[in-house]
Amino acid sequence: MTQAKPRFRTIEEYLDYEDGTDTRYELVDGVLVEMPPERPINRRIASFLFGAFVRFGIPTDLLAIGTQIAITSRKVTAREPDFVVLTEECAIALEGARSDIIMPEMPAPALVVEVVSPGNPGSDNYDRDYVEKPREYAARGIPEFWQVDPTRAVVTVLKLEDGTYRTREFRGDEVVVSPVFPGLQLTAGQILRAGR
Repeated sequence: MTQAKPRFRTIEEYLDYEDGTDTRYELVDGVLVEMPPERPINRRIASFLFGAFVRFGIPTDLLAIGTQIAITSRKVTAREPDFVVLTEECAIALEGARSDIIMPEMPAPALVVEVVSPGNPGSDNYDRDYVEKPREYAARGIPEFWQVDPTRAVVTVLKLEDGTYRTREFRGDEVVVSPVFPGLQLTAGQILRAGR
């Protein structure tokens, strides 16, 4: 017997939902989308970035793995990036929250990082990572977004300008230029090798 997935009209309904399993979900257009188990490469890259940002001097209470972001749009959506750097204002807003989700009324994080899933243009993975998420994160006002693509061996930095992202790609030994964290000294290769 197939059970219909619930449809949510608000983020609050989603936060109140419990299906009695350990299944991870993202909320997309009001519908639960089951997330596959986290790939080891995603965890390794997120952990590497966590350590790199700590060494750079960012306090650990501003670094997050597993924090969701409610997207501000007409559709009820919540995404879970692989790694997030919070602003101090965002971290303070999360302290009193009932769940580890950055709500629409909270300040945006400083940076989100997504490890891109394998897929070609037109595939669900590709469209989600390269079309939907940049549009959603730009609408949310997130100033910087990194796409780490191990399959294509590239780190793309997206900088928010006038409501849309401008992109710049980095490969191999090129130092990833972060507009929000200008002194950060990481190469694309270091980030990509962390996934191996």
